[in-house]
Amino acid sequence: MDKIKVFLSDPQILFREGIHFILSGEEDFEVTGETTNNEEAFTHIESNAPNIAILSMSDVKTTGPEITRRIRHNLPSVMVILTMDKKEPDRLFEAIKSGASACITKDTDPDHLLDIIKVVAQGSIPLMEELLTPAIANMAVTEFADLVEINQQFGNLLTGLAAKEQQILSAIVSGGNMEQITAKLDISEETIRRNVRLIFNKLVSNEQTRNVIEATQRNMPSFVRPGKPKSTDYVTRTEFNEFKEQLMERFKSLIGHLS
Repeated sequence: MDKIKVFLSDPQILFREGIHFILSGEEDFEVTGETTNNEEAFTHIESNAPNIAILSMSDVKTTGPEITRRIRHNLPSVMVILTMDKKEPDRLFEAIKSGASACITKDTDPDHLLDIIKVVAQGSIPLMEELLTPAIANMAVTEFADLVEINQQFGNLLTGLAAKEQQILSAIVSGGNMEQITAKLDISEETIRRNVRLIFNKLVSNEQTRNVIEATQRNMPSFVRPGKPKSTDYVTRTEFNEFKEQLMERFKSLIGHLS
């Protein structure tokens, strides 16, 4: 059996070395390298891709979600685990949208850490479980509602919620454990988890697409920027068509990486 290759990045040397020490004592793992910041980590990961990258959520120059989006876009075989001081709903939701597989706090039990890395290496997404909490589910509902205006401007490039997914999120927001939710909706736990995974994938895909749109907009006239007040600037049809062509080309490239 091949070892699970792990790259480590965290500005706190003692924490990073602690993870290295834990992994070094296990035959199933190999630490391929470590560094103090996410930008340097990406350079190492790009040249020698591990199975798992454990990166800092709070890197000063390149945040955890930013580097995760870049890794998932350019190196989709590399799974990302983000570390944080404590789990907060806002930060967890940003991690979800970035495509991270898991989040761990810096007081995580060593045995739990090993279990998380193993299941992530097998393709599981522990972070998806956070969507089953009312606070995170509510953020997801708001996120999809906010996409409506953007979709109207960009030809429905972003993916909305299906009726069943909306129903499940609303039930989670209302509170209650899994047993209560399944009874309320009269569906199985398996169905709920399958739909939650679809919701997770849509959040990640939409976030990547929005980044493509924003990157394209930065090089185009201000009239295409959502939320910007109308001005007297004149934009030619040629400029508008150029924007649409650039956006669609980058979007097609994104879909190619995600498929």
